[in-house]
Amino acid sequence: MAFTYIFKRVEKKYMLTQEQYEYLIKAIEPHMHIDQYGETEIRNIYFDNSDDELIETSLAKPTYKEKLRLRSYGTPKADSTVFFEIKKKYKGVVYKRRISMKLSEAYDYIRTGELPEHLVGNIPVEIDYMIRRYRLFPKAYISYKRVAWAGDNNPDLRITFDRDITSRYDDVRLESQADGTKLLPEKTYLMEIKIPGSMPLWLAHVLSAKNIYPHSFSKFGTAHIQQKIKLASGF
Repeated sequence: MAFTYIFKRVEKKYMLTQEQYEYLIKAIEPHMHIDQYGETEIRNIYFDNSDDELIETSLAKPTYKEKLRLRSYGTPKADSTVFFEIKKKYKGVVYKRRISMKLSEAYDYIRTGELPEHLVGNIPVEIDYMIRRYRLFPKAYISYKRVAWAGDNNPDLRITFDRDITSRYDDVRLESQADGTKLLPEKTYLMEIKIPGSMPLWLAHVLSAKNIYPHSFSKFGTAHIQQKIKLASGF
């Protein structure tokens, strides 16, 4: 399986009702196709420090922000491939850099602070520096079901639809059961349009026909706010 380790692109998010979702699927089918993975379950561990510095900064909507997460596709085992990812956003452009390793290696690294010896290059150093600089540790688990579409004539154009977005702050491990707090109402979809350049004209027309506009939404940010409310209420 081939993996991409460096991304630079613009990402726009949209919140969809069931009706809007069904309309969009029909509208994009002549121009796009579901990628080779079909529907996947994406599991993430988001990192932060005891002051929640990264997510609090992100929620303030600065010009520059960054986050670190550990991601798996499906329920991983000890020898499954997982990804450490740094995601940065500057003036609306998203930069993502990631490295792969086995789940067991990732947990060893989190526990000991020692990177696996086979990891070389700038990205492992950057991730390690970020962890040490902010004193990061696993903070939240977030998973969701995703279907990703790619452009027929422009494979760099990608549209993803996420549902069943779930978070928890206990048992922050990728291999555990995917349960927790739901972040969106049932039959609500988070759509993300991801493209290095400008949006195709046909897609802009498709969105405007149904009054579908960008909507700011952070999975980790929403989970963080819900957790703060939960702790404040004593539950």
